[in-house]
Amino acid sequence: MAHIGIVGGGIIGCATALHLLDRGHQVTVIERDAGGLPASVGNAGILAAPEIDPIARPGMLLSAPGWLLDPLGPLTVRWKDLPSLLPWLTRFLLSSRPAQVEQSRQALTFLMQTAATDHAAMAKMAGISGYIRKTGALTIFDTEAARDKAFAHELENARRLGGYDIEKLDAAEARRRVPALSGNFAGAVFNQGYQTFEYPLTFLRRLQASIRERAVFIDAAVSSIAWNDQGISVRTEAQNTHRFDKIVVAAGVWSKALVERLGLHVLLETERGYNTTFVNPSVTLEMPVFFSEHGFVATPFENMLRVGGAVEMAKPDTAANYARAAAMRKKMRRYVPDLPEDGGTEWMGRRPSTPDSIPVIGLHPGDQRIACAFGHGHLGLTLSATTGRHVADLFAGQVSPELDAFSIRRFQ
Repeated sequence: MAHIGIVGGGIIGCATALHLLDRGHQVTVIERDAGGLPASVGNAGILAAPEIDPIARPGMLLSAPGWLLDPLGPLTVRWKDLPSLLPWLTRFLLSSRPAQVEQSRQALTFLMQTAATDHAAMAKMAGISGYIRKTGALTIFDTEAARDKAFAHELENARRLGGYDIEKLDAAEARRRVPALSGNFAGAVFNQGYQTFEYPLTFLRRLQASIRERAVFIDAAVSSIAWNDQGISVRTEAQNTHRFDKIVVAAGVWSKALVERLGLHVLLETERGYNTTFVNPSVTLEMPVFFSEHGFVATPFENMLRVGGAVEMAKPDTAANYARAAAMRKKMRRYVPDLPEDGGTEWMGRRPSTPDSIPVIGLHPGDQRIACAFGHGHLGLTLSATTGRHVADLFAGQVSPELDAFSIRRFQ
């Protein structure tokens, strides 16, 4: 068995570590902010298996100009960062062509088909239970036409994924299922395919605790990676060097700089999201509620409610604009008038995103001892267990032809 270093201790790194430990490897995880609040903990806490559509697609591009004119809308670009974002945005536009959209949907479908069973297997590896609920989710629409179009599309996605219930609801039935939705809207779609995790920070800490019992967990930022015939050396910013037989780069948005030092190029940028989390809220929801026409979702956890989403393209170190979190709360009050106007904790996170919405999962084209696992966008939690399994398979020489679509070769 090999000694494998994992650069990144977020949800993707932890899932990979658990799979490698399960196969008997010695594992060391190096995380730049082990006690912090990365993208892995600020997500919506949803197993979003139905979401096989890439962000770049013709329908989204039709809406994008209007969104971009609203600095607090569901999609915005920090214009001062535009020069550095141009290569990514150019590839993003090219990825919206119908043929590329279909390739992305096929790739994401391949991963999503096993997402739920992979999470169940990973939970057993970590020795945890009670971490997820089969809630389904509602999506609210302002017009019946938008609802009907979405209903037809979600039926098609459900067919691709093997089938689960999709229901078209009028406003009265939606309010019966989620009484807090007392504002005005035209109707909703209920999708049985969604599941809700426990509070994301709790889930990540439980995984990390399980790993710490069987592996080394180092709190440090990685500055460089070097390799030769004898192994791979990872150097931290504290000038400590750790040597491994193999490594996995799973450092989220920070993976871009690391793989460039390994001689590879990748189009990976920060798709920043915002949220507000209310503790012991006065309003409750029976299931996650998507407000897709406005780009955000509200998720109920035990004694908590999280409202978040949207996409802000910016460099990782650009200052946060928490007015975006406030804008989502304001919009939600149109549908849930009892949502508190104050209180709650605001957060901003950096989703590592590729322009075609396909994560990078695969081995270094020039060195099979180095694996990449990053770029999952808003699907990191959903696809974490599946990604960890595939990385472990790759190191074992078990190669699925379908993984070619996820190779970093497409950016070289």
